[in-house]
Amino acid sequence: MSYIKITALFLAIALTGCSEPTTPASSLENSSGVSLNNLKQHIKTLASDDFEGRGPLTLGEVKTVGYLSEQYQAMGLSGAYQGKYLQPVKMAMLTADQKMQLTMGELSFTAGKDFTARTKQLQPIIDVRNSDIVFVGYGINAPEYNWNDYANVDVTDKTVIVLVNDPGFATQDDTLFTGNAMTYYGRWTYKYEEAARQGAKAVFIVHETAPAAYPWGVVESSNTGTKYSLMDNNLNASELPVMGWLTLNAAEQVFASANLNYQQLKQHALSKQFQAKELNLKANLAFKNEVSHAKSHNVVAQITGSETPDEYVIISAHWDHFGTKQTDSGPKIYNGAVDNASGTAATLEIARIMNQIHQQTPFKRSIIFANFTAEETGLIGSQEFANGNMIATKKMVGLLNIDGMNVLDETNYILQYGSNLSEMEHYLASAAKAQGRVVKMDPRPQNGLFFRSDHFSLSKQGVPSLLFMSLGDTDPDYIAHKYHKEADDYSDKWSLAGAKQDIELVIDIASQLANNGDWPKWTSESDFKAKRLEDK
Repeated sequence: MSYIKITALFLAIALTGCSEPTTPASSLENSSGVSLNNLKQHIKTLASDDFEGRGPLTLGEVKTVGYLSEQYQAMGLSGAYQGKYLQPVKMAMLTADQKMQLTMGELSFTAGKDFTARTKQLQPIIDVRNSDIVFVGYGINAPEYNWNDYANVDVTDKTVIVLVNDPGFATQDDTLFTGNAMTYYGRWTYKYEEAARQGAKAVFIVHETAPAAYPWGVVESSNTGTKYSLMDNNLNASELPVMGWLTLNAAEQVFASANLNYQQLKQHALSKQFQAKELNLKANLAFKNEVSHAKSHNVVAQITGSETPDEYVIISAHWDHFGTKQTDSGPKIYNGAVDNASGTAATLEIARIMNQIHQQTPFKRSIIFANFTAEETGLIGSQEFANGNMIATKKMVGLLNIDGMNVLDETNYILQYGSNLSEMEHYLASAAKAQGRVVKMDPRPQNGLFFRSDHFSLSKQGVPSLLFMSLGDTDPDYIAHKYHKEADDYSDKWSLAGAKQDIELVIDIASQLANNGDWPKWTSESDFKAKRLEDK
């Protein structure tokens, strides 16, 4: 029996309710305040080896979505997807053959060593032949910054080379974009999206460690092997045929072969007057693309509002991690205790407490608790949720997304990701002040963390959002030795006092939004604001 068929069978069992609870919900504490015992039990269960690293489309998914569904049901919450707790997420699994070879002019490059390339198009063969190569600077079209790297150039069916990050980071000029803090225009996802809108055939982002915020090894590992994508009814034909990266060394070779200086053109790209540059070279690349289809699930539960039930406050966290990887030394389970069993456990505890509040004094608006699949492989579950097939985004008041709790001691601050983006930040400041805390800005704004978690799928559709994340902020060892590694395991030494503190803060904000009739607005000019105005 194939892997896909086995997965389908396991998920069918889960959907029919035949799975047994790993931890009976009735055994958990039922107090009206935050229960550290509940948090510990949920995290220990979700991050246990028995859940096999919570990989989407594995038995670990079956156990995870079954556990979460049972907990919400035991609390008395209703299923939010057509009365069910599981929202199906149709995904494609794509594996690009790494024997591919890229040529640019007379130069040949090796996959992995010099470049990476993949696609979201659901086609067995991707073939780029004799495609003109154009350098488009940072590949940004941002009217609010009076910036358009695609002005006066037609890149239809062409191969474009772009720089990573944005001009603000490169110059550290606070008057240019947002200076050191990355904007969405600096994210690699945006580069591909804009190039697709411009009609390009292929995009290669030049990797440099500082502006990318990670070494080439991360690019290589993240863009090879099996990748996941949502599927549309046209085999993802609107997606870029080729999503690629080039090493700095390879890029410099390409520009030199065109009698151009990469570093000089990179400097020119910092000006609004920059004009795209034709390299007068042809790109050629072909690769086989293995495609298969499968279905994963978001877990969605609901408290129904008493007065405006069709207006929704969303509280979310992704349930997935990296699953189990087979190595020469045996299987390695990536349990993701902090990232994000802790956040998933927090949504369960928040749901329990808010439902008890609701029983006493009903919330006017509805509250959705969403645990998304496949965040680690591209925010896929939250993208499906943001498509609006379940709830229209114009009915979503705001989103509070948790991606890694502070599992250690209390702090006198709360981290804010993004600056001057929306009025949700005012709610954060007010709730923090009520706790005797202050708002501390993201200490690594150049990494663009606001654009890298599930809330961003909703932000792109105009829903104002807050990210709650503590990955390494209180544990200096976490990023270096635990983040996305086998060592991210549950520890009995965790006090969870910081998690309790943040859960209370989330409940405060969510309760206000569920009762006060406010629709928080975007405060800066952006595509997010424009989308919200379109919705209204």
